[in-house]
Amino acid sequence: MAERITRDDVAHVAKLARLRLDGAELDTFTAQLANVLGHAEDIAALDIDDVAPTAHPLPLKNVLRADVVGRTLDRDEVLAEAPDAESCQFRVPPILGEEP
Repeated sequence: MAERITRDDVAHVAKLARLRLDGAELDTFTAQLANVLGHAEDIAALDIDDVAPTAHPLPLKNVLRADVVGRTLDRDEVLAEAPDAESCQFRVPPILGEEP
């Protein structure tokens, strides 16, 4: 498969991308890219004339639950469990640019 893409091709693309690759990396990437091109060739060879375009392989319907109003938590009970609360909100320590 390495005949599809050469080590010089990989070196040229690396140079265009301003990547510095050593010899072992060039060999590794040449083999990997040859494998990718081989898979692309296998896919291109498939007969897909009778296959309808699709966005997902499974026939999914709306997978969200129904938007139904249900029981909610009481704000005062929730805030009573918080380590610190102020003005009906959770109080948390500042984290950006300030010392504790």
